[in-house]
Amino acid sequence: MSGVKAKLEAVEGGLSHPRYLNRELSWLQFNRRVLEEAASDSNPLLERLKFLAIFESNLDEFYMVRVSGLIEQFESGVIEESPDGMTPNEQLGVIGKSAFPLRQRAAQLYEQTLEPALASNGIHVRPFGELTAKQQAEMNEYFAREVFPLCTPIMLHPAPSVPFISNRSLNLAVELSDGKTEPRLARVKVPDVLSRLVPIPRRKCEFVLLEDLIANNLGLIFHGVSVVGCYLFRVMRDADVEIRELEAADLIASIEETLRLRRFGAPVLLQCSAEMPEHVRQTLMTMHELDPQDVMIISGILGMEVLMDLSKIDRPNLRYPPHHPYLAEQLASSRTLFEMVQMQDLLLHHPYDGFRPVEEFVASAVRDPDVIGIKQTLYRVGKESPIVESLLEAAGEGKQVAALVELKARFDESNNLVWARALERAGVHVTYGFAEMKTHCKLSLAVRREAGGMRSYAHIGTGNYNPVTARLYTDLGLFTDDPEITLDCTELFNYLTGFSRQLKYRKLLVAPLNLREGILARIQREIEAHKKTGKGRIIFKLNALVDPEAIEALYEASCAGVKVDLIARGICCLRPGIPKMSSNIRVISIVGRFLEHSRIYYFGNGGKPEALIGSADLMRRNLDRRIEVLCPVEDERLIKHLREQVLETCLNDTAKAWELNSDGEYSKVKPQKGEKPFNAQDWFCANPATRKLYKSPVAESA
Repeated sequence: MSGVKAKLEAVEGGLSHPRYLNRELSWLQFNRRVLEEAASDSNPLLERLKFLAIFESNLDEFYMVRVSGLIEQFESGVIEESPDGMTPNEQLGVIGKSAFPLRQRAAQLYEQTLEPALASNGIHVRPFGELTAKQQAEMNEYFAREVFPLCTPIMLHPAPSVPFISNRSLNLAVELSDGKTEPRLARVKVPDVLSRLVPIPRRKCEFVLLEDLIANNLGLIFHGVSVVGCYLFRVMRDADVEIRELEAADLIASIEETLRLRRFGAPVLLQCSAEMPEHVRQTLMTMHELDPQDVMIISGILGMEVLMDLSKIDRPNLRYPPHHPYLAEQLASSRTLFEMVQMQDLLLHHPYDGFRPVEEFVASAVRDPDVIGIKQTLYRVGKESPIVESLLEAAGEGKQVAALVELKARFDESNNLVWARALERAGVHVTYGFAEMKTHCKLSLAVRREAGGMRSYAHIGTGNYNPVTARLYTDLGLFTDDPEITLDCTELFNYLTGFSRQLKYRKLLVAPLNLREGILARIQREIEAHKKTGKGRIIFKLNALVDPEAIEALYEASCAGVKVDLIARGICCLRPGIPKMSSNIRVISIVGRFLEHSRIYYFGNGGKPEALIGSADLMRRNLDRRIEVLCPVEDERLIKHLREQVLETCLNDTAKAWELNSDGEYSKVKPQKGEKPFNAQDWFCANPATRKLYKSPVAESA
C-alpha cells in the first residue's frame, strides 16, 4: 500500500494525525449535523425544510470558498501539508468522498421522507405531468405571459466560443435535433427574478417548479426543431476573490470589482441531474475544464435552497411556536439606558433577550443632547438597519459620527457598500478598515458630556448589528461605562479610522496584536492555578477551533489535569479523549432552532473566575488577519450568570447536542435513562437573562 493511499484510508477512518482533525472534514461533519436536524422528526415539518435548505446553501459556500482555495493551491503547486498532515490534493480527494454521499442522503431525505410528509399535510410540489389538462393549459398561459419573455437560449455545442454560465444559476441543458445535422446542445437559464415555486391555480399550497414548467414549454423556445431531452445543471465558481493592498489603492473600486469577478470565478463543481446522459455531462465538463471528480450527480431537486421559500407558506402549525424576545422594563426605556449603565454593567443574551436595547442605545444617543459623538463598527448590516438609520439621523443633527464599514464581509459587500455611500452622503466620517485585514469586532461607542466631564459608554457584542440575524443567532452584548474599557475602545477606533499604532490595551484583547497571546497566557495561568488548587477549569464557547497553538495549549492543560469543556458549534480540529493528550477535554456542538454564535472564554482562575466575550474564534484567520476584540466581563454577578446560566445550560443539553469522539465522528448526546431530553435553547427561551438579572419584565414583539 502506497504512503498516500495509506494516508487517505487513515483519513477516511478518522485517524489522519494523532493530534489534529482535518478542518475541511470537520466542517463537513458540521453540515452533517445540520442535515440531521432536517431528518429529525422532533422538529416541525417546515422547519425541517429550512434545515435542508441551509444544508444546501452551506455546501454551496463550502465549494465556492474552501474547495476553490484548495484547487488554487494544488494548481499553484503548493505541497505544504495542513496541520493534520494532508496536501491540498489529498484533501480534495477525501472531500469528494465525504461530500457527495452527504448530498445524496439529502436528496433521499427529501424524496423518501419530507416530500411524503408534505403531501400528507396538503402541501405538494407536483410534476407538470401530474396536472389536469385544464391546469396544464393555465400554467402554459402563465409561461407564455410571464416566463417566455425572460428565456434566452444560448448554443453550448457546437459554438464558436464557450458561453459563460453564471455562478449557482439553475440551467437546462437542451438536446436539439433538426434531423439533418448532428444533435446540438443549448442552454436555457431558469430566470432567477421569478419565484421557482409557481402556484397551481385554485389549489392552495400546491406548486410546480419553474424549471419543470420551462422544460414542458421548450417547443415555444425552439421552433422547428425536435427537443431530444433536457437536463438540469448548475456550476459552482470560485467566490473567494482576494483583495490585496498593493493591487487596490481604491478599496471601494476593488470591492466593486470583487463583486463582478465573483460571477466569473473559475468553475469548481458541476452539479447535474441524474437523468443527464453521459455525453451531455462530458460536454459540460469539457466546457468548464472539470474532471470527473469535480462532478456531482444529483437525483431529485437541484438547488434545494428553494425549500426555504416552501417553508414560508402560511402553515403556523408546521413551524416552531413564535418566539417573543424578552425585555426588562428598565431596558425598554431609552431615557434610562445611560443611567442604568452608570449603575451597573448590562448583559443581554440574544435572541432570548430582545435586540431593541442595542438599537435604542444608538437611537437614544441621537436624541440625547448631551451625547456629542458616536462611533460604530458595521460588518453584516443587512438590507434594513435601524442602527444605520440612527447614524444618519445623528449626522443630520450635527453630532460627530464615525463608522467603520467592513466592505470585505463576504457575500455582504453589496449591502455594505450601499450603506457606506448613504452614510458618506449624510456627512458621517466613514472608513473601511484595512485592505489586508477584515474588521470583525462588534463595537458601539457613545461619548456623553456630563457634570463630571466626558463619559463614554460602550456596547461590545459577539454578533453583528443586524436586526434579522439578531432573531436567529444566539449572541451576547455587554453595555459598560468602565473607563478603561471605553478608553480602549476609543483608542481602537482611532486605530481603525486614523493612523494610530496602538501597541497595548488596558483590558481588551485585540487581534492581531495580543488576543492569541492573551488566551494562551490565561490557559497557562489556569495550569499553574490547577497545580495549587486542583480545581483548574476552562470552558470555551465558540464557533470554530482551528488554531494549532491554541489546541496545543489546551492539550497541555488537559495533561496537567485541568478540566476543559469546549462548546464548538462548527469546526473543531482538536482531537478529544486521547490518553496522555486530551483525556480531560470534552467537545460538544449544539445545532438547533437558533444558530449558536456567541463566543465566551471562561477561566476558573484559582477561585477568581474570569470571563471574556467578543467576536473572535480560535482560528488563524481571526487571530492573525482580522481585527477582533475580546472584552472582560468584570461584574461578578454577570460572570456567575455566564458560567451557571449560559455555559452550564449548554453543557447539559441532551436534545440538540452532539459530542465529538476521538476518531473525528460526532455522536448524539442522549439523556440518562428515564430522563426527558433537555433542550438548552428552549430553556433559554423560557428563562432569558434579563428575567434573572433585571426586574420588571415586559414582552417585546418579535
